[in-house]
Amino acid sequence: MRTTLVSISLAAALFAPAFSAAQGTSDVVVVTGEGVVKAAPDQAWMTLVAESRAKNSRDAQSQTAQAMTTIQQKLAGAGIGKDAVRTIAAELNIDAEWTNGRQVPRGYVARNVIEVRIDDVMKVGDVMDLAVTSGATAVQGVRFDIKQRDALEREALKRATADARARADAAAAGAGRAVDKVLRIEEPGARPIPPPQPMMMMRAAVAEQAQTPVVAGEIEIRANITLTASLK
Repeated sequence: MRTTLVSISLAAALFAPAFSAAQGTSDVVVVTGEGVVKAAPDQAWMTLVAESRAKNSRDAQSQTAQAMTTIQQKLAGAGIGKDAVRTIAAELNIDAEWTNGRQVPRGYVARNVIEVRIDDVMKVGDVMDLAVTSGATAVQGVRFDIKQRDALEREALKRATADARARADAAAAGAGRAVDKVLRIEEPGARPIPPPQPMMMMRAAVAEQAQTPVVAGEIEIRANITLTASLK
């Protein structure tokens, strides 16, 4: 499994102006904190395409429909449920070329595109090969994610807050002060780290090759917060 090295860079800034008692304010320290959680993906999505060309639109549509029906039947036989498959595009276009400055129709091209959810990442390569041998003309993009992403995001946020508090304590100590109490915790605009997305394009011509290797790697989930605390 590929491991991505993460460098966590945090900045802390100390502001200690001399406020008067009449203002009702105290000196504060403002720091930022970051939390990172790594996890192996346990879910994957794959986009499959069936495309056909014919002289007339009916034949193009019929051939594409037949190919996609076969693909979905094979997926069902491999344990992919109906709820894990959705159509994301169904197209019929004129296939034309430019000749002497004119667009000359050659026929029609029909495309049917589905997205498949795979709940066992160890089967991604098998599903890819099955789709191609069943009639898919292209496999476009494989992306990975984590089923319990919300729980990991909360854990990353907890780590970011703990990191910020530790830095506030360190910054205050460096100035000969101590943190009194936390006044505010803010989560600024998110900096989402997308899951690994090895973009792949597989044509039917590779169907006779060895099994397709797919490496899921690790997913990083990050949280960033800004903490403001009063000093004593």
